[in-house]
Amino acid sequence: MWMSFYFAVLAVLLIRARAQPGFISIDCGAEAGVNYTDSVYGINYVSDADFINTGVSQTIAYEEMSKESSRQLWRLRSFPEGERNCYKISVTRASKYLIRTTFLYGNYDGRNMLPQFDLLLGPNHWDTVTINDESGQYHKEIIHVPSMDYVQICLVDTGNGTPFITAIEFRTLNNDTYVTQFGSLQLYNYLRCDLGSNTIHRYPVDVYDRYWYSRSSWNACNFRENWKPLSPSISDYSLNENDYKPGATIMSTAVEPENDSAPLVIRWEPQQETDQFYVYMHFTEIQVLTTNQTRQFNIMNGESWFQECSPEYHGMNTIYSISGTSGKEIKFSLERTKNSTLPPIISAIEIYSVINLQKPETFQGDVDALTSIKSVYGVKRDWEGDPCSPAAYLWDGLNCTSLGNEFPRITALNLSSSGLSGNIDPSISNLTMLEKLDLSNNSLNGEVPDFLSQLQHLKILNLEKNDLSGSIPSALVEKSREGSLSLSVGENPYLCESDQCNEKEKKNTVTPIVASICGVLILLIAVAVLWILKRKKSKVEKFTDSVAVNHQSEISQQSTEKDNSFQQGKSQMYSYNDVLQITNNFNRIIGKGGFGTVYLGFIDETPVAVKMLSPSAVHGYQQFQAEVKLLLRVHHKNLTSLIGYCNEGTNKGLIYEYMAKGNLRQHLSGKYSESPFLRWKDRLRVAVDAALGLEYLQTGCKPPIIHRDVKSTNILLDEHFQAKLSDFGLSKIVPDDGGSYVSTVVAGTFGYLDPHYHSSNRLTQKSDVYSFGVVLLEIITNQPVMAGNEETGHISERVNVMISKGDIRAIVDSSLEGNFDINSAWKAVEIAMACVSPNPNERPMMSVVVIELQEALATELARTNHDSGDDPRYSVASVSVKVDTEYKPLAR
Repeated sequence: MWMSFYFAVLAVLLIRARAQPGFISIDCGAEAGVNYTDSVYGINYVSDADFINTGVSQTIAYEEMSKESSRQLWRLRSFPEGERNCYKISVTRASKYLIRTTFLYGNYDGRNMLPQFDLLLGPNHWDTVTINDESGQYHKEIIHVPSMDYVQICLVDTGNGTPFITAIEFRTLNNDTYVTQFGSLQLYNYLRCDLGSNTIHRYPVDVYDRYWYSRSSWNACNFRENWKPLSPSISDYSLNENDYKPGATIMSTAVEPENDSAPLVIRWEPQQETDQFYVYMHFTEIQVLTTNQTRQFNIMNGESWFQECSPEYHGMNTIYSISGTSGKEIKFSLERTKNSTLPPIISAIEIYSVINLQKPETFQGDVDALTSIKSVYGVKRDWEGDPCSPAAYLWDGLNCTSLGNEFPRITALNLSSSGLSGNIDPSISNLTMLEKLDLSNNSLNGEVPDFLSQLQHLKILNLEKNDLSGSIPSALVEKSREGSLSLSVGENPYLCESDQCNEKEKKNTVTPIVASICGVLILLIAVAVLWILKRKKSKVEKFTDSVAVNHQSEISQQSTEKDNSFQQGKSQMYSYNDVLQITNNFNRIIGKGGFGTVYLGFIDETPVAVKMLSPSAVHGYQQFQAEVKLLLRVHHKNLTSLIGYCNEGTNKGLIYEYMAKGNLRQHLSGKYSESPFLRWKDRLRVAVDAALGLEYLQTGCKPPIIHRDVKSTNILLDEHFQAKLSDFGLSKIVPDDGGSYVSTVVAGTFGYLDPHYHSSNRLTQKSDVYSFGVVLLEIITNQPVMAGNEETGHISERVNVMISKGDIRAIVDSSLEGNFDINSAWKAVEIAMACVSPNPNERPMMSVVVIELQEALATELARTNHDSGDDPRYSVASVSVKVDTEYKPLAR
């Protein structure tokens, strides 16, 4: 019997330890290699030794240790040296995390000196940690979506005591939860409250391991209102949860006003009136209501925030903000409606403030280069955290530059007198924006590498006082002579310019001349003269022939270089006569554009579209070249396929697959009479297809490609209504030089053109995201992109006005007659508005857009009881609307 009990307990512990997908739990200060399961919560913790190279492991005082049952609170890591010390933790880029840091001083140093220090998330200030109680646990929590595949958590010494940290925890959240218009969410004043409970809860009660504080355990959760608790029991199996998943234990309790007719009020006073707050209220009906009982209430926040809320019995209802709330006092009032026989209730609430982490991290290629340099040379410097940000903690020996919201770039690297030895490391070549490089006064040896001459922005190069040898690359010498580069190479005894090296070699070569050798030498010279005279005639003839051949080769090469980019596609080249036959002498026109006219043709009975370049087309030949080059190298189901091309004199044309259903604009405008009206799900499928095509250009192509002319007329539909991007004549390849943008003359279509690109001439991948957002607004509203009114001329401005009214039916195309899922439509509107944000950094990447649109499509398919089985292009999980119930305020 006891053995059975023992094994049962062991099994529960093992399940607990393993059932933590998406958890990263770090015991700061634990010995290297430590890996254990916490006996209280069943969470698996690991040592922080693999995440940081600095700091000192410490143990809290024995009397403090005896108060804490959780092992991860016994030790900590302090940082008596260095201004900034950082953890680097690998994560999944673009996933949503709850990040929590824990601090327990515990008089570990025996000095009873309570410190204060700053906490950074990458280059951004997260919070200030102020320890007021040596026995108290202090937590800092943030909900954040990393833009990199790692997160750096840094502790900064501000001169008010030694920084330290006890634990770091990452918990992966559902990406559809805790959505903001901008910024990350910081838990405000520990206000995640289980309102009807007297106990603090976390994992495994909460699968996301959020701390839920009670009114009795944390004063901030007592909103000083006259409430009374309700606490019927709910089992884990009887609660229908949504994506927020507080858990049955949290939802088993609730509060209601002591006076049944009084409102239930939640209020607080922010420190700053401008602070933005997001509120999440969790409801369930925990009482079995009789037939003559009803519970219904409105939620007011100065005005109507949500109307006629009736919590479902044992069902999860979450009502939350979709935009920030601010003011001198924040007040939510739950007020019983006239039809209700019972007062309002609420089980739990979460309150977050917006923290805008605006500072971008240093360009990843530069960071990787510095990491390699540090490793190769064993650089002994305080290089912790982001190299360039914040500016107050710029790495020693660096200068950086940052234009606007672009990634900071490293422009100067000074490693003089740093004890460097060995060759000059190739990683330096990856610092492509370097203007100054100082490697003087070290023990570097070997040759001066040629890659230094390839650093286009380099203006100062100091290699003095090393052991470098060989010749200096001629390109560096030439730049120095021209004055574009200040080159210092003194006190390298074995280093010389190429012509100087030849002279030195001659001087150091000793040639003893002996009388007996002279006779042999004269004899050899005589033989050589005879041999030369004999072969002179034939050699002259061969030389003449060689000159002729080389001249002909040069002419041929010059001719070939004009269209060298097309050689890889010779098998797809068609003559002009072929094109005449394919199009039946250009018999049927199916379209016209700035490039030229498009004709219907047939190749072996297969219909094709033939686009012929008009001689009057501005920049037409450049666009023709660009499109051929691109379509020969990229292939995707959502990009139009190039079948071939004609490049014969002035006759230049492109042969595409034929898209039988025209373009998206024709269908939205009703001008394509041969096809049925586009339903909401059809529109979302088109949007998903187009987004997948753009995502491939951004992430599937190396280097990435920017389309530059995304618009509804360039989204074509085949006979199965599969959408494909077309017209790549304006496309640009992102140069493989570490840059994040292309400086280019503005081109595109008015209305779809990224305003940031238009004002700065800096083309980025986010420019295509903006254009796609405009297309998505067209799909949703079926309104023209530009209207006559200057104040609300652009479609995004008009939609923004309607959003403030909170009526989704006024936004979506009226010809749909309301036949769409409201949540699906709201999601589409929200992702479209995010795409057209004026700030490129606030626009999502196309990979995120694809996921959001697929989920919007899944919601609509669930409503219409259609799954994706009839269309192999889509793989969409079904959605259970009954179980996954979330309420959003009407004014989204």
